[in-house]
Amino acid sequence: MNCPLAQAPSSARATAPSPGACPAVLARTLATNSRASTVSTSQPLKAGYFVSNAFLPSRVKANGIHDSASSQRSSTVASTSTTTTTKTTTTTPANTADGSSSSSTPPTTTSTDLPPVDNTLLPHRRRQAQRKAAAAAAAAAEATGETSSSTPLINPDAPTAGLAPDASSQLAAAAASAPADSLKRRLSSMLSLSKPRLTVLVVLSAMVPYALYPVPSFLTSSALDTALAPSLSPLTLLFLTTGTTLCSASANALNMLYEPDTDSKMTRTRTRPLVRRLLTTKAAVLFAVGCGLAGTLALYFGVNPTVSFLGAANIALYAGVYTPLKRISAVNTWVGAIVGGIPPLMGWAAAAGESATGDGTWRELLFASDGSSLGGWLFAGLLFAWQFPHFMPLSWGIRHEYKAAGLRMLAWTNPARNGRVALRYSLAFIPLCVALSATGVTEWSFAVTSLPVNAWLVWEAVKFWRLEGHKGSARKLFWASVWHLPVIMVLALAQKKGMWGRVWRSVFGEPEEEDEEGEWVYEDEEEELGGGGADVVKGFAKK
Repeated sequence: MNCPLAQAPSSARATAPSPGACPAVLARTLATNSRASTVSTSQPLKAGYFVSNAFLPSRVKANGIHDSASSQRSSTVASTSTTTTTKTTTTTPANTADGSSSSSTPPTTTSTDLPPVDNTLLPHRRRQAQRKAAAAAAAAAEATGETSSSTPLINPDAPTAGLAPDASSQLAAAAASAPADSLKRRLSSMLSLSKPRLTVLVVLSAMVPYALYPVPSFLTSSALDTALAPSLSPLTLLFLTTGTTLCSASANALNMLYEPDTDSKMTRTRTRPLVRRLLTTKAAVLFAVGCGLAGTLALYFGVNPTVSFLGAANIALYAGVYTPLKRISAVNTWVGAIVGGIPPLMGWAAAAGESATGDGTWRELLFASDGSSLGGWLFAGLLFAWQFPHFMPLSWGIRHEYKAAGLRMLAWTNPARNGRVALRYSLAFIPLCVALSATGVTEWSFAVTSLPVNAWLVWEAVKFWRLEGHKGSARKLFWASVWHLPVIMVLALAQKKGMWGRVWRSVFGEPEEEDEEGEWVYEDEEEELGGGGADVVKGFAKK
């Protein structure tokens, strides 16, 4: 018997049977209804058990079965997936006045959005999530043949990908959330102009050579006398750090004043205060000029004129030469490296000014005839060389943004040379560290202990050069450079020339003479023996 229900689809059969239906159809209908009831009651439990409620689809039918649009949008992990929704609407053909049928089928619309990455994840997990999201977005765009303009540009190869915003961005965000005319908005914007983290690095690079300057009297016996103990002036150090901070803030503010248009085209700089109009141009100019004048005057009257001149020269070089040169030639990187090498020279000249025996002019502080100024130039060379293995991988990760902004960097003008330059200056650290020991700035042990750290940097630079930044080599070299510099500075401070010898003498006493058998005679023992006993001991030592 041909029953209408026997030919109907399963969705139609899963209803109450007709009283006049045949027995076979009745049995089939009851079984279908039983299966539908089981699905409707078990589906929410399974979904809620294996998937967090936060990730369940938003639209669920009354019977607990997901519709097609919601099923296509569901994802297992929100931070690593993209949401793709496909909607197709088809109207039932209707007869028109002339008897023809018409149907309207709107085109399929696909929207691809990259979800925000969870900032609570570890940095390497955030980078993995960004790579998966970017790959899924690219696959979806290729499949549909469309590219959404709202899809953010993600470059998972960037060395700083997945990191929290820098201090300038955080200060700019704090300023944007404050009322328009509030003091918090103005102070946060001005602090953001100074690039706080970069300024701290500049100040530290000036303080380390100041502390490592080899004061000659450290190696003499008079250093044990507290009244004659040599020391560098804390007041001079205070003026040095304050003046260097203000000079760095001035140079950074002038840099932002010069290129707000290019800053707006790059992800790492588009949140700066002048781009977001959190501060007027007039206020930024006053801040830059005020910091520059205050910084150079503090260095002039609190340290010495040579250090003040170096601070003013660094402002002019950074804001007047390096910044505009970025649009013209890739040589700007070398000019920027010179800017990074001047602060260590400032710290060395500040310490040399306290120990100067002549007129204390720039010739004596920077070009001493006895070679005592070589240490300052070696530290300047250390910071100069460090800029390349640090900046080259950083610029490689955002080379497309530099190109779009019109800033000429080797990362996109000559990628092969970019890797060679990073490797070349990484190799320079080994002879520089040996030279610091040879000139008497550090002990010879520093040349040995710094070798593994320098070898690590060279190895990462070799991989960066061979792979031309790909396969994570840029990110590894960047982070190697971030750790390399503070480790080298700490090792140098811990192995300053004569420091541990002075500590030994202050604890165990000053050795006066040595006999033929190599036994030391200490001053404390001489006092215990008395005058006559001491003469006997000295006479025995002379035999």
